[in-house]
Amino acid sequence: MNIVRFDPFREMSALHERVNRAFGDVSRRYDDDLTARGSWVPSVDIYQTDNHALVLKVELPDVVREDIDLRVENDTLTISGQKHRGTTVREDQYHRIERTFGSFSRTFTLPPTVDAGKIGAEYKNGVLSVTLPVREDARPRQIQVTVN
Repeated sequence: MNIVRFDPFREMSALHERVNRAFGDVSRRYDDDLTARGSWVPSVDIYQTDNHALVLKVELPDVVREDIDLRVENDTLTISGQKHRGTTVREDQYHRIERTFGSFSRTFTLPPTVDAGKIGAEYKNGVLSVTLPVREDARPRQIQVTVN
């Protein structure tokens, strides 16, 4: 009789992989203050510039400009759209499909310091950059201290 070494981590990894295949990869969903819904969730980087504006950079590869919808309503920014699968390759010609297609939506609650009337967006090389400028009265300012 052969001795078989039991590796519980390998078994758990295999189980995790089977569950992901059955229910979809839920590890890519986000559970913080933003909500995600749709067939796939594009990655987003958020950073602040030197003049205190917030910038969201959204990866949208192979999405055409006409399929992107950007809305601001009630202090909420919603980026949604559709990513289509190319029609140049027939379904039976694929060996493997790992890229996701379909609708997407990302929703962000805007901080009260953002001037919603001056939000700008630029789409270049598959990356949507949304600039959220800070209201003038919300910008930090230097206060001079005088000595008597």
